[in-house]
Order: sequence, then structure tokens, then C-alpha cells
Amino acid sequence: MKIFALIGLLVGSACCAGGCETLAYSRQERDAMINRTWNIEFRQAVDDFDSALLLRPPSQLSIWHVR
Repeated sequence: MKIFALIGLLVGSACCAGGCETLAYSRQERDAMINRTWNIEFRQAVDDFDSALLLRPPSQLSIWHVR
């Protein structure tokens, strides 16, 4: 069982060191995509929180402007 944990640790550290980069994106591009997604998810969570606590005035309009 310990051997599997050791293998998982080695593979995980190799991926963090840049050994498992995808062919399509560099590490910086992939990190930028992940950060952009996290920012969008955080903004939507804040919007849900504000909506649940009724912190915004009632309206039929969305605050998300889709273009």
C-alpha cells in the first residue's frame, strides 16, 4: 500500500514540475485559463450569495451582460 502512495507522490511531483504539460497549452496559458475560470466561479458565487440574502433591489434584469 505504501508503494502506491510513493508512486502517486512521485507522479504528482513530476506533474507539478512541468513534466505533464499538455500539448496544446503551456503551463502559463493553462494557469491563466484556470485562474480565469476560478474568477468567474467566484463572481457567480458572490452573485448567488447576494441574491439569497436579498442584497440587491428586485429586478427582472440580469447583472450578467451576455454579448
